[in-house]
Amino acid sequence: MSDILTRDLVVASGRATTRDEAIREAGELLASSGAVTAQYLDAMAERERTVSTYMGNYLAIPHGTNAAKDAIVRSALCLVRYDEPIDWAGNPVRVVVGIAGVNDEHLGILGKIAVIFADEDEVRRVLDASTADELYDIVQRVNT
Repeated sequence: MSDILTRDLVVASGRATTRDEAIREAGELLASSGAVTAQYLDAMAERERTVSTYMGNYLAIPHGTNAAKDAIVRSALCLVRYDEPIDWAGNPVRVVVGIAGVNDEHLGILGKIAVIFADEDEVRRVLDASTADELYDIVQRVNT
């Protein structure tokens, strides 16, 4: 699998203050990298209206609906961390991982992210990282 997370898709201090803004921020990162078309951003918002993408341990993984598969150009992942928790339907989120997967590639990606965020020490490292470079180093193992 080629690199799905590149350094330019890691943001250490996101701008969003609401769930919808955070989903848009992640979607715009994916779109600006050429991984998805603008249509995918709407599908990410639609997915959230259908089912929450909150995963626990300060993590949400917004992604598009199945109907938006044609809007995915290539598999990619972005990570945006927030200094203050965002209210995600009553749950605190500080890390948003936007994801777009071709075919079933996203399942492997999701599994690798889940492993990182299942470990409280790893979550703390992600939350405490001081730069985007440090964040990238912590989570880049999803590329292997």
